[in-house]
Amino acid sequence: MEKQSAKGWLYLLPAILFLGVFMVYPLIDVFIYSFEEGYNSASQTYYGVGLYNYSYVLRDPYFLQALKNTFILVIVTVPLSTGFALLISVALSSIRALRNLYQTIYFLPYVTNTLAVGLVFMILFKKTPYTDGLANLVISWFGGEAIDFIDGPYWAKMFVLCVYTIWVVMPFKILILTSALASVDEVYYNAARVDGTSKWRTFARITLPMISPTVFYLIITGFIGAFKAYSDAVALFGTDLNASGMNTIVGYVYDMLYGNSGGYPSYASAAAIILFAVVLTITCINLLISTKHVHYS
Repeated sequence: MEKQSAKGWLYLLPAILFLGVFMVYPLIDVFIYSFEEGYNSASQTYYGVGLYNYSYVLRDPYFLQALKNTFILVIVTVPLSTGFALLISVALSSIRALRNLYQTIYFLPYVTNTLAVGLVFMILFKKTPYTDGLANLVISWFGGEAIDFIDGPYWAKMFVLCVYTIWVVMPFKILILTSALASVDEVYYNAARVDGTSKWRTFARITLPMISPTVFYLIITGFIGAFKAYSDAVALFGTDLNASGMNTIVGYVYDMLYGNSGGYPSYASAAAIILFAVVLTITCINLLISTKHVHYS
């Protein structure tokens, strides 16, 4: 028994070393940096240890703006993308002919380069001297005025960012949910038909509980992914996200390290730890909720 246990640990050793070097050690290092006040990366020196870095970050208007943007992105995109993906997956599961073709079409945005999708969205929404964009063309059909969704008001830019994020993440969710729906045993559906159960009740009482672990997985990963959003905003608004007011927490961390206000690893570390704490808290809350609403067969 001891030999088998030792053999098992030996198989796990490469993964443990990899996680330790590239995940655990950097996390500990960032945590230490976040308390070192006035850290100088060139001389590797600092003048004190305390909570000043956290105090500075939490009072920085750029960070507060990034925090606001990130939370709006999370609250809007995660439920909508999951809900739309579930509806599309149910529709695809009911289609027999050309199902694989439709699945491929819906999955294409996921394998497309993020910046390329961002360029397309800029063409659709950006207002230029030569064109108002396709979105404004549709608005004009209903008698509305043209809106600059890229350089215009805050709500318009946030709308485009949310739509873009939903568009990018939804194909993966559709693929996973379609697979989950295909794994539900037909016996349950046959029993529901015999009892004369309506389609909505069948979905609510059979389908949704059976795929609830998959839905929960997508919600958890969706929250984590949305909190780490950065490339989406860059694809739409460029690298100077502070100027456009569309920065995210990850973008703020990057700016503190390498951007125009870069060279402050202590502030960046404090912001990263705050993000880690927020994501961990949200994940723990979701795990507690899942104990009552997720059904494992």
